[in-house]
Amino acid sequence: MNVPNMLTVLRFFLIPVFIYVFYNPNIKNNIFWALVVFIVAGATDLLDGYIARKYNLITKWGKLMDPLADKLMLLTVLVSLYINGAIPEVIIIIVFIKEILMIGGAIFLYRNRKVVVEANFFGKLASASFYVAVIVKILRLSHANILLYIAVFLTLVALVQYGYKNFAKTN
Repeated sequence: MNVPNMLTVLRFFLIPVFIYVFYNPNIKNNIFWALVVFIVAGATDLLDGYIARKYNLITKWGKLMDPLADKLMLLTVLVSLYINGAIPEVIIIIVFIKEILMIGGAIFLYRNRKVVVEANFFGKLASASFYVAVIVKILRLSHANILLYIAVFLTLVALVQYGYKNFAKTN
């Protein structure tokens, strides 16, 4: 297993760490430390992509698992914020439906056409927007909800882009 894939595996392990820290009132400043875990996960995402591209260590496993780790981490954080009453339910619903459609579409394309869906500009922009919005929300800074809705909008644009690129153009 190469370094980028190990970083992706680390991101999977950070999901239960986030949950443990976020919901553990015995940890002093637990929300702050949960934010640190989330930021570390984001950093590993940036780092694994950079290393994979720079040193030509891109694998099919990485192409499939890297976005899955990202999606699971993001959904975990959003659901946790929703449970705490920090974000509205509609954000969870939209993001969850989008991710189910993306995962279903990716599985279909891989099984039927041996196509691995790769990240596009809007997908990366949406992910970055969610990271910023979540950080701003956890830090309780102003405009957090506006940033969340911008991230939701960008994630829907990304869904349309993925659909067009991978379904409409290949039929």
